[in-house]
Amino acid sequence: QVQLVESGGGLVQPGGSLRLSCAASGSIFSIYVMGWYRQAPGKQRVLVAGINIGGSTSYADSVKGRFTISRDNDKNTVYLQMNSLEPEDTAVYYCNRVVGPVKWGQGTQVTVSS
Repeated sequence: QVQLVESGGGLVQPGGSLRLSCAASGSIFSIYVMGWYRQAPGKQRVLVAGINIGGSTSYADSVKGRFTISRDNDKNTVYLQMNSLEPEDTAVYYCNRVVGPVKWGQGTQVTVSS
């Protein structure tokens, strides 16, 4: 069964860091571009970072220079290192395939507040 499990969220002060992890079942991970998305309260879910099987990455302008996406193909895991966090980064974070997304996981809450 296809499954995505996100973890690593929490409460952090502005300027702090968090590292998110997403464990994916192999059938949805192996050859696909994977992405991290976020959904703030009252807003649509948006893609903030993507990474292909070869490790090439792309970022939304709002997180460029602060977030780093990476993947471990052997572990079927994708990561999001988030530095210099801002209150505007507060959201539920999800991972999924960028093309042909599968069933969404539960996400992980990130709250940036003093």
